[in-house]
Amino acid sequence: MEILKRQPTSKAPADWFTGDVWWDVVYAGQEPSRARLNLVRFAPCARTDWHSHTLGQTLHIVSGIALIGARDGTVIEARPGDTVYTPPGEEHWHGAAPDTFMEHLALWEGRGDGTPETTWLEKVSDAEYTQPRSSTR
Repeated sequence: MEILKRQPTSKAPADWFTGDVWWDVVYAGQEPSRARLNLVRFAPCARTDWHSHTLGQTLHIVSGIALIGARDGTVIEARPGDTVYTPPGEEHWHGAAPDTFMEHLALWEGRGDGTPETTWLEKVSDAEYTQPRSSTR
């Protein structure tokens, strides 16, 4: 057993996000583990770009209101305690609602064979971000 050294908080790259986003790498698994876990903090209106994950992604909302969008135009609103899964290859985005900060735990896996874990795509437009949304409650 070991206590892992805490890495410093980092600002998320503007190439993959719109707005102010910060993350803490909680766990970046070493072989044979493929698990990745980050605590991600989004300022109001901040969001990821469109992206997909080779082996899927699970988001657990810690605080605030999360918006998660899919290519079919669906945008769901998730709240603290909600867990949202996106399957392998599904293009999606996630971020904070316009009027509140949001934190989530993001869990995904690498393949361990050099295949990119995440495929980053274009920015989410304001029109896509402001689509009508449905709630998980």
